[in-house]
Amino acid sequence: MKDPVEARADESDDLYDIASWEPRTALDALALKTYHGAVSAGRAFIVALGIFIMLLILGGGAGAIIIDNPFILGLIVLSVVPAGLLVLYIYSADITTNEPASLIAATFVLSILFAGFAAIINSVFGFLQAFSLIGLILFYYVVVGPGEEAVKLLAVRLYAFRDDRFDSVIDGAVYGAIAGLGFATIENVIYITQNLQTPAMILAQSGSDFASQFFETIDAGSGITAVRGLAGPGHVIYSAFTGYYLGLAKFNRENAGPIIAKGLLIAAFIHATYNTLAGIVPGIVSIFVPGVPPLVLFFGFVIVYDGIFLYVLYRKLERYRSTFQALHDGPEVASEHDSELTEFDPETR
Repeated sequence: MKDPVEARADESDDLYDIASWEPRTALDALALKTYHGAVSAGRAFIVALGIFIMLLILGGGAGAIIIDNPFILGLIVLSVVPAGLLVLYIYSADITTNEPASLIAATFVLSILFAGFAAIINSVFGFLQAFSLIGLILFYYVVVGPGEEAVKLLAVRLYAFRDDRFDSVIDGAVYGAIAGLGFATIENVIYITQNLQTPAMILAQSGSDFASQFFETIDAGSGITAVRGLAGPGHVIYSAFTGYYLGLAKFNRENAGPIIAKGLLIAAFIHATYNTLAGIVPGIVSIFVPGVPPLVLFFGFVIVYDGIFLYVLYRKLERYRSTFQALHDGPEVASEHDSELTEFDPETR
């Protein structure tokens, strides 16, 4: 869309400060620096705020518990292994180029820091849970799902998305999955340390020997570790969807907003539905299969639920992969240098 003056002018007309603009004067340069400085300061403030909130959360005792009982750290590592394996699959599905370690690390760290934003939002609106089942469902669909998926999206959007090495749609799924892994990691740290806070303090005060502390920690924390281990892949799947659509938005700027909104709506819905059904389905199933431990029923639900949406994600990634191969195996094969960009060139479609 053009201004009427620009639409009627030819290339010889100078429309600077009339219907077009580019930096020419010292004031223009100052305006440009002011804008970029404000944007950079805003990003720095968001990161600093994330660090501050996360320090407050971890300062509540999680860090001290891990120091007093380092075996808890081992449980935390075990709890994120399933999510980590899923991230490796999504990473391997990227048929374009390998993602740089710096962007992966930055996304992982930012997702940990920004998890504090979601924790605050969940706490502020936690009162909704008191209004019976309706309030709980509303809490999941309006607060938890959108809030947690938004902060994971922010972890990708703030840094990796802006980098030129984020150069294909499928890169969004990779960085989204990394953000999900970071979020799941810090969430598992909080859940496991809170669950083991009292046992860890007792063990520390009793002066148990190395072997006794190890086995008692495993005995006390195996249940929560298993539960959190199954919760992690969900975060990866949800944010991989969001990230994929963020990648799609990068190469479709004219519709970037609606595309990002679509990804968030999908991820938030899947996330909220999981939270809602996780507390209902195992109980219903137990009526028909009495005698089965509740933990086993919960595991079965998670595997089936996550499996369905992992398959949907798999189909999406495979569709991208097959299209990429079809376009690059044709008669006009692009050079290795620009292979990632040809699928976004209208002339090759």
